[in-house]
Amino acid sequence: MSHSELATSYAALILADDDLDVTADKLQTLLKAAKVDDVESIWTNLFAKALDGKNVKDMLLNVGSGGGAAAAPTPGGGGGATGSAADAPTEEKKEEKKEEEKEESDEDMGFGLFD
Repeated sequence: MSHSELATSYAALILADDDLDVTADKLQTLLKAAKVDDVESIWTNLFAKALDGKNVKDMLLNVGSGGGAAAAPTPGGGGGATGSAADAPTEEKKEEKKEEEKEESDEDMGFGLFD
């Protein structure tokens, strides 16, 4: 990461920490106040557009959690409050337990990676 990108990233984090909108003008003002003069305006414009309408604090807190995946369709069609949506989490837990049991049973056979 170049010096310009890093300085602009820090400036965006400072603005987000103060609950201010991240705009190109505010980034430039903050960079000038920090006496970082060698940042081209393309970086501030790029960061401002990338962070427009986004909550930077939430992005930092949810790093690695991934984007929300689409929910899997429930068997039986879906529609109405038939209870199938409420039963879905328990079915998933049962499937996860079965998968874990299968993995554990492979380890019990005595086969290892370095045997």
